[in-house]
Amino acid sequence: MRVHEFLQLYESGHRNFKGIDLSGADLSSCILVNVDLSEANLVGANLSRAFLTKGKFLGAQMQRANLQFAKLSETNFSHANLTKLYGNGAFWIKSNLSYAKLSGARLSHVNLRQSWLRCTNLAGAALTGVNFREAHLHGVNFAWANLQGAKLYGADITAIQCNGVNLEQARLNGLDFRGCDLNGVNLSHAYLKGTNLQQANLLAANLSYAQLQHANLQQSHLVGASLCGAQLQRANLSEANLSRANLAQVNLSGAILTNAILPNERSQPLDIEADIKKQRQSSHPIPISPSATPASVIVSHPSRGLIPPLMVR
Repeated sequence: MRVHEFLQLYESGHRNFKGIDLSGADLSSCILVNVDLSEANLVGANLSRAFLTKGKFLGAQMQRANLQFAKLSETNFSHANLTKLYGNGAFWIKSNLSYAKLSGARLSHVNLRQSWLRCTNLAGAALTGVNFREAHLHGVNFAWANLQGAKLYGADITAIQCNGVNLEQARLNGLDFRGCDLNGVNLSHAYLKGTNLQQANLLAANLSYAQLQHANLQQSHLVGASLCGAQLQRANLSEANLSRANLAQVNLSGAILTNAILPNERSQPLDIEADIKKQRQSSHPIPISPSATPASVIVSHPSRGLIPPLMVR
């Protein structure tokens, strides 16, 4: 169907366009509220800055379509094919994108607050600055996606796939990553205050300068991880494995390190004793010396009498 015919039908009150072929159509800036384009062919269509509020796009074919800065609140895109979509700046709140295909999509600074994305495929997608606050992300595939600076406060991240994902500077406070596979993930400068990372796999992960105050890292696997400059005040690292981890300038004030496995347990113990003495004499926490054994090693051996068991103060 030609674009002008489609728009004439819409203006006359027609809303049901299921299965229509509008591939390559230019519908930019059009007002199409409540339109039903389920199973439509919109491959390569231009819908940038269009008003599509409360529209239905179930199972639509929209590969390489353009939805940049479109108004998409309360829409339904479940099972739609949006592979390599251009959607930067779209307003997509309270919408349903469950089981949609969005691999390779460009969605920088999209607002998806309170939207449903159950089992959505976002592998390799550009998601910098995306707002996922209070979104339902159960089973989402984020493999190799770029979520730098994304906001996920209050989101449901159960069973998400994160291999190779970039979460640098992401807002992740209070989220439940319990048992999640974050092997090699970039979490540098991320906000992780109060986050549950119990039993998470953080092998070789980058947590440098991350905000991890009050985080739960019990039994987490941090072998070879970088925690350089991380803020771990009052975090729980009991039974965590920190073998070969980089703890340079890390702040462990008040952290729980009971039975934690620490790097370089026997190296330069005198430096650590000096650090502990400074900690006790100062009202301000002193970062662990980069060249010294972390104070948490001593926690595993309270009989040495250097510091009280359980807590580093």
